[in-house]
Amino acid sequence: MSNTPFSALHLEPVSTVDRVAEELRRSLFEGELAPGTALREMALADALGVSRSTVREALGVLVAEGIAVRVPNKGTQVRRLDAEQVRDVCRARTVIETAGVRGWDEAGEQARDDVRRALAAYSELRGSDCTTAEFTAAHLEIHRAFAGLTGSARLVAAVEGLHSEVRLALAEVDRARGNAAEQVHSHSHLLDLMEDGRLEEAAEELTAHLAEAEESMIEEVGRRSR
Repeated sequence: MSNTPFSALHLEPVSTVDRVAEELRRSLFEGELAPGTALREMALADALGVSRSTVREALGVLVAEGIAVRVPNKGTQVRRLDAEQVRDVCRARTVIETAGVRGWDEAGEQARDDVRRALAAYSELRGSDCTTAEFTAAHLEIHRAFAGLTGSARLVAAVEGLHSEVRLALAEVDRARGNAAEQVHSHSHLLDLMEDGRLEEAAEELTAHLAEAEESMIEEVGRRSR
């Protein structure tokens, strides 16, 4: 066994499949690949310099995450959400996230700190040169932290899956950047309500916030389908 100062260091290997899946996610969430775009294995393999089998595995990951779909006789495509699917995603988000907000007093201090840290990180991105996808991810991290207040790893995992669909719906929307100050203020107010123990008010505020986000996404989905 090595006794060098570096013997305790450890680096998790990242597979080529993981890297391909991450690059495809980035492209989808940045709006470079529009909903309905055919994800052809050969073309992707040539563009990324990997094998078709690697691309096939990466596409399987995206299908499992709900951001790509297998279409009979057509292969894999970027998922195209419709208005009812957006409503369903938002209903599920509202149930889980408001449960977390209502559980603020019973949540552990680490879970509460996760909300505070996520809001601080989101606020710091305002006015920066980060991408729209990065800004959206920081916004959704606050909502993931709301789910974390439930203390349920399964509910957090469910929200993470829902957020992949949300990011797909928001891929071409730059609204969040346009009203960044308003968004930061809104989430700060939510946190203030929770810190003050006004949990039912906070849950109502979050419900209204998510309803507004739902309408924005439905509007965008409708625009794309025209």
